[in-house]
Amino acid sequence: MKKVAAFFHNKEVLNRILFTLAIFFVFRIGSAITVPGVTLEQDIFSDTTNAFSLLNMMGGGALQNFSLLALGVSPYITSSIIIQLLSMDVLPALTQMTKEGETGRKRLNVVTRILSVVLAAVQAYGIIVALSNSDGISLDDTSAWGYTKVIVFMTAGSMMLNWLGDQITDKGIGNGISMLIFAGIISSLPAQIMDAFTSFLGDRVAQGDASLILEGTVQIVLYFIAFLAIIVFVTFIERSVRKLPVSHSNTSQNTELSSQQSSFLPIKVNASSVMPVIFASSIMVAPSIIISLFNTTDSTPRWAQIVMDVFNYQALTPLTDDFAFPFGTIIYAILIILFSYFYAQLQINPERIAENFQTSGTYITGIKPGMETERYVSRVLNRITFMGSMALTFIALLPVILSLTGAVPTSLSLGGTGLIIVVGVALEVSNQIAGILAGHGYAESEL
Repeated sequence: MKKVAAFFHNKEVLNRILFTLAIFFVFRIGSAITVPGVTLEQDIFSDTTNAFSLLNMMGGGALQNFSLLALGVSPYITSSIIIQLLSMDVLPALTQMTKEGETGRKRLNVVTRILSVVLAAVQAYGIIVALSNSDGISLDDTSAWGYTKVIVFMTAGSMMLNWLGDQITDKGIGNGISMLIFAGIISSLPAQIMDAFTSFLGDRVAQGDASLILEGTVQIVLYFIAFLAIIVFVTFIERSVRKLPVSHSNTSQNTELSSQQSSFLPIKVNASSVMPVIFASSIMVAPSIIISLFNTTDSTPRWAQIVMDVFNYQALTPLTDDFAFPFGTIIYAILIILFSYFYAQLQINPERIAENFQTSGTYITGIKPGMETERYVSRVLNRITFMGSMALTFIALLPVILSLTGAVPTSLSLGGTGLIIVVGVALEVSNQIAGILAGHGYAESEL
């Protein structure tokens, strides 16, 4: 309650929150405006096991309305992944930019934006063709110019959303891109809760059987307990840190003796936060959208159906009439683990830590400065990242596994991924607000 009260006493925090809410309002308005020249034919999002349903959830229903913001921020996320991978000694020009400090970061951001425009145009075309083939939408003008206009509208909407995200980062609360995804998922949660009540209690209440109603009530209670357990577990993982004891040596000019001050270097168990889940979801969606170009209402090529099944982490891939295997679930889990390690190395660079420690006269207690410190930090980071990635994968896949086994309806299987993102972003925002408040408190005490 004290932190909530502090919001209203701190003008900077209050302005940042109000600005972020204003951007959310613009985002929701844009998500409801259908692209000009497009007519919605039928709802194909009732099947929540396809790639479009995941994009629709993360965009807060923007794709279902085929709105100006239907692409969301997925093109920018995909381009960020590509640029970051190419910057790891793959393209020397990009690698050099990463070493040029703030100037290099700005140049790298420009390259990322240009690539995101290209990817947005390609993804827009793929979604238009795929939804047209599925009778989800129809274009008023099916000429090349008609397609071009719709692609331009959708690409411009995605770029506008990226700009809104930048404004949140600069003037609002939290990371802008993550906050927009957060807003999209939050807006879809009420519909998912209604789906849960309908799935567990709808038919039973209609039948009027007391025993069936009691059974449905128990199921809905267990469902919300599972939601609460996921929230608690995500919070626990996000708050968990490994503290490495650090000593600071301050040598006086008049004596060779050194005074030592001890502190800790905290390394988060889940240093990459929710980014591995966002990245993995984007990668899983991409092949399905590309393959959907070959999917028509009349026939679907066998190879296309197999690829779509393999990259669908919410469904089993049928191998024979009597046997199916969760290829998609396994690929999704592997991607989360790989991105956890990848992003953890970006967030915590053992080589840079070792260099900074050696320059400032700081060292990890019991570890020699230099290469030994770098190897030690790298070893600790890899070990705790393994734990964090396993926990993240478990949380993301638990609802999916429960749906595949029939324990919960398939329509509710998106809850795990959504909750991880929502809780992770909420904790990041809470930490940022706490930091601002602490900074103002320190400034006031100095005055």
